[in-house]
Amino acid sequence: MTETATSELDDSFHVFDTTLRDGAQREGINLTVADKLAIARHLDDFGVGFIEGGWPGANPRDTEFFARAREEIDFKHARLVAFGATRRAGATAAEDPQVKALLDSGAEVITLVAKSHDRHVELALRTTLDENLEMVRDTVSYLTSQGRRVFVDCEHFFDGYRADPEYAKSVVRAASEAGADVVILCDTNGGMLPAQVQAVVSTVLADTGARLGIHAQDDTGCAVANTLAAVDAGATHVQCTANGYGERVGNANLFPVVAALELKYGKKVLPEGRLREMTRISHAIAEVVNLTPSTHQPYVGVSAFAHKAGLHASAIKVDPDLYQHIDPELVGNTMRMLVSDMAGRASVELKGKELGIDLGGDRELVGRVVERVKERELKGYTYEAADASFELLLRTEVQGGKPLRYFEVESWRAIVEDRPDGTHANEATVKLWAKGERIVATAEGNGPVNALDRALRVALEKIYPQLAKLDLVDYKVRILEHVHGTQSTTRVLISTSDGTGEWSTVGVADNVIAASWQALEDAYTYGLLRAGVEPAE
Repeated sequence: MTETATSELDDSFHVFDTTLRDGAQREGINLTVADKLAIARHLDDFGVGFIEGGWPGANPRDTEFFARAREEIDFKHARLVAFGATRRAGATAAEDPQVKALLDSGAEVITLVAKSHDRHVELALRTTLDENLEMVRDTVSYLTSQGRRVFVDCEHFFDGYRADPEYAKSVVRAASEAGADVVILCDTNGGMLPAQVQAVVSTVLADTGARLGIHAQDDTGCAVANTLAAVDAGATHVQCTANGYGERVGNANLFPVVAALELKYGKKVLPEGRLREMTRISHAIAEVVNLTPSTHQPYVGVSAFAHKAGLHASAIKVDPDLYQHIDPELVGNTMRMLVSDMAGRASVELKGKELGIDLGGDRELVGRVVERVKERELKGYTYEAADASFELLLRTEVQGGKPLRYFEVESWRAIVEDRPDGTHANEATVKLWAKGERIVATAEGNGPVNALDRALRVALEKIYPQLAKLDLVDYKVRILEHVHGTQSTTRVLISTSDGTGEWSTVGVADNVIAASWQALEDAYTYGLLRAGVEPAE
């Protein structure tokens, strides 16, 4: 394998990803070497120009990552970058062990972190301002003499610029004059605002002539805006992390930055066709780090192009662009219509079209569906979070009120036994009819709902083997207070997967078991519909 990428893009603008180093500092993320390799493959597939893999020599995991990446990944677009620091004070770069580890990593590009805030130089490095400049010059010139391309991260640059602008700029000059290709201005504390960033970057660019990049943290919620403000001021290198992962509240989010550059600025920063993979890549990386994807993330969230209000739906029916800033397909996402008690006729018509159900312009039918949704949501149902249950409701109304049936339930029962030794037993019995056959099935589970799920599966799998593929992947319970005076109502949402897709169903009742049963019935019914099984007569 080789780490030499063959990108079709020129070198005029860099998209630099630091998920594997800076992003991994997020609380709750603990990446194994295998995780880092998987993420690197996804990022290369997306088409970023540079992937910062970590700090070789600083810990065994990062050292192993670089060794394995050289052998196991054939990079198509990205170049692997090793991260490290300038040499120690009072030494030489050629003698510094951590500088040697950077060379030993085999990475053709190296990013050095350098102090650009005078107080950090004196208090953290415990050296003089002049010696700090020499540390930058010596390390950059030594690494370039060894055939490495060097980027320099000026840590705490904006705070340092505020304290002593001339010294902060002298660090930029020292790095650039020593041979650094790009000098990155880092908002390490994340406290800057876009207008401030734009002003500082413009001044530093004019005063130093160096090629500049931007690294923004999101502590003010402005990391993406600050990154784009730096681009407006002349920065040609952006450092980001997938899904905005990073220390404290995170870093500039790679995906909205790239989407803005490509779709709003007209910059070609990804290889042809890769932007359409953005939603998939975002969710795949979230899966690797074991964090639920943000549903409301710009561009790639499942709600990014979801429309709920009836007014919006009416406009979208005429022209989707009226309430969407881009075509969702450009970033691999889709428009979704949410049906709720706010729904109007247009919402239902568009949702039917999305589901492939022809309502035939039947205003009476559409009106019935709207009223049915509002009536049931008043009781506690929620159809915007349970598309599968809504589709079953819609099909029932299309069939004149006749529900879609694969089985007829005679009765069900769940028993929880509290034993003297402190253990519990959960058992459920289901009696139903399917294809003319009466079936009685009993099963145990680790709770009453799990026992019911197993009993229903035991009963039906003999008749419908397609159900063997189904897995219950999420289960949520919410107590709805004061829905009927002082009586509480329970709402259950269940997510089910068949290995190729996922759907959600809802149940509402005065107890959690009955609500769960409703959601389970819908989940299995929809699973059979999805599998192409013909309903029973």
